[in-house]
Amino acid sequence: MDLEGVVRNHPIKRESWRAMLTLAYQSLGVVYGDLSTSPLYVFKSTFAEDIHHSETNEEIYGVLSFVFWTLTLVPLLKYVFIVLKADDNGEGGTFALYSLLCRHARVSSLPNCQAEDEELSAYKKDDFPSKSGLKSTLEKHTLLQKVLLILALIGACMVIGDGVLTPAISVFAAVSGLELSTSKQHHEYIEVPVACIILVFLFALQHYGTHRVAFLFAPIVLTWLLCISAIGLYNICYWNPRVFQAVSPYYMYKFLKKTQKGGWMSLGGILLCITGSEAMFADLGHFSQFSIKMAFTFIVYPSLILAYMGQAAYLSKHHIIDTDYRIGFYMSVPEKIRWPIFVIAILAAVVGSQAVITGTFSIIKQCSALGCFPPVKIVHTSSKIHGRIYIPEINWMLMLLCLAVTIGFRDTKRLGNASGLAVITVMLVTTCLMSLVIVLVWHKSVLLAIGFIFFFGSIEALYFSASLIKFLQGAWVPIALSFIFLVIKYIWHYGTLKKYENDVQNKVPINWLLSLSPNLGIVRVRGIGLIQTELVSGIPAIFSHFVTNLPAFHQILVFLCIKNVPVPHVHSSERFLVGRIGPKDYRIYRCIARYGYRDNHKDEYDFEKDLVCSIAEFIRGEKPDSGSDARQDDVEDEENLTVVGSFSSNLEGITICEDDEILDTVEIIGTSSDLKEVSSLEKPRKRVRFLVPDKSEINDAAQEELKDLMEAREAGMAFILGHSYVRAKSGSSFIKKIVIDYGYDFLRRNCRGQTYAFTVPHASTLEVGMVYHV
Repeated sequence: MDLEGVVRNHPIKRESWRAMLTLAYQSLGVVYGDLSTSPLYVFKSTFAEDIHHSETNEEIYGVLSFVFWTLTLVPLLKYVFIVLKADDNGEGGTFALYSLLCRHARVSSLPNCQAEDEELSAYKKDDFPSKSGLKSTLEKHTLLQKVLLILALIGACMVIGDGVLTPAISVFAAVSGLELSTSKQHHEYIEVPVACIILVFLFALQHYGTHRVAFLFAPIVLTWLLCISAIGLYNICYWNPRVFQAVSPYYMYKFLKKTQKGGWMSLGGILLCITGSEAMFADLGHFSQFSIKMAFTFIVYPSLILAYMGQAAYLSKHHIIDTDYRIGFYMSVPEKIRWPIFVIAILAAVVGSQAVITGTFSIIKQCSALGCFPPVKIVHTSSKIHGRIYIPEINWMLMLLCLAVTIGFRDTKRLGNASGLAVITVMLVTTCLMSLVIVLVWHKSVLLAIGFIFFFGSIEALYFSASLIKFLQGAWVPIALSFIFLVIKYIWHYGTLKKYENDVQNKVPINWLLSLSPNLGIVRVRGIGLIQTELVSGIPAIFSHFVTNLPAFHQILVFLCIKNVPVPHVHSSERFLVGRIGPKDYRIYRCIARYGYRDNHKDEYDFEKDLVCSIAEFIRGEKPDSGSDARQDDVEDEENLTVVGSFSSNLEGITICEDDEILDTVEIIGTSSDLKEVSSLEKPRKRVRFLVPDKSEINDAAQEELKDLMEAREAGMAFILGHSYVRAKSGSSFIKKIVIDYGYDFLRRNCRGQTYAFTVPHASTLEVGMVYHV
């Protein structure tokens, strides 16, 4: 439901308000779990080593002032009022901004883009051409396009790093309440094993899917927010009602003036108060803008401010603390309710970590869809909730890394240093991309974009420098993780791009195909031959390579290209582009299946039905004289691609009925009210029927072509997949040989194939090996 559209175009009715309140309530468990648990470790990380609070309370008021204004300027002002408006058809995140830029300036990293892609309803192309000098500069310089891609990849890599660090620091900070019942010498031996057990349980839960317990997420986070706000209000009234004066920015100046370098370094701890803010934008696709804004403005933001003020009020009256490790959140909790709060904190930390892990799976899926990460197995854990996915390899890798940093660091200080750098880097990337969106997408003044990046970039650069200075105290972890993932992503992207360029250079001219007889000079056997290719035009070299070595092929040939386009979702009615290669009697088609970077690929059986129906619908809708002059124009197949919807969406088109039982050898073709029966010469393996709309008129040639398609479908479908070996050509530089011969080859050998390739039956799959020299 497009709630934003309801609010924008119609008066708000009682039902729409109820729906928005429901979405706002649900967003608490998905979006704000990480942000809500930040009070567990902010003050402890800030006062861990760099500064100490004194009787004057200047340090405490200064930290509180920084926390207040950071929460106000970054999550509230930047994200709620500005960044959330830069959605990509309702989707958010780093790749949503990059996708917007790719569509408004020709800077896409996807090699097989077509003019037809710009006609998608989700593309939202400008009604008027932009004459921005920035746009022409980006389109002209390839180096700037690579920098833009690397910037988006860095943001995605830091999100993955955050997926390792956030569960570690959230769970560890939550179980740190055990330190109040043990001595300093023994609490580490209890906290670390308990935190590791919870983390193992959390990652093991991903395998079974969290949709069964997801209904508990929002109540847990809401209960947590109500508890910390109530405790904060109690501490303010009981210990120091004057703590509200710390809202004045003057206390930030006094804080930095007194603490100097120590105060600047402590900003790395203060930064943690906004960890999880990026989730407001990244998880936008699951909710509406208004619901996320409502939840943060009226629930999350006031609760966090009260919680931090309450902690500051307590610390302002407790300067003499015998041990530094007792400065954490639980000290400010009244002793009578400390253990119930401890349990709720652990549950809230698990919920917040769950949201970050799911976000990591999502960003990996988007990177893979845009050709920047090797294909991985994606399991959809919920049939009702879009976006609930599970990636086994990534899940267990995250678990091992999370356990490693938890056991290795064993304190919130170094975990906070690592997590803070990952968080602020993602925000810096968002700020940089948003400044480009302001000019290229919103068509605002360049001065406005400069003002945006100067104001918010200065704040984030200050925190970034404070985090980076702690490189040896834990900040090296996200840098190392991001570097490894960045290398993997760029090697895969570079190798994939070079392979595609080689495919384009070595594709077979259509004239070669047209020079053959309708039988292509080979034996045509029954069935449908599905030839996998990344080309959107021309004949792939794999086809000529195959027929040269094995002169036999299927009676129906389909060159299938499954490609991703720079939009989040492609409507099912625009899924396929279907065209004809050569004359009609050749029975050769091109089919391009288009998916957005957040779309879910169907399983093998549904995809086959969609594919066959799309070809049948193309045959039905083709003009009678179309294709007769194909020999005169070797690129006609590129110009005459027809948009055809999928089987489930094309209610007015041809539908297919299949029966796996061995029935009478009857083929049915005609309308749903007047069906004709045509006897078949051979006994098929399954019965296939095309049901044509009543008002449809089909000529004899199209009817004969549909009959051939039905016979081929009954005989079965074979997938012909290219198994490529990519090698650097002679004369290449040493670095290129390392990247292609070792890096890309290692990733290709150890990753999964395309989604539709490994789900088809092995008996129906034929791989053709080829060596590419790039």
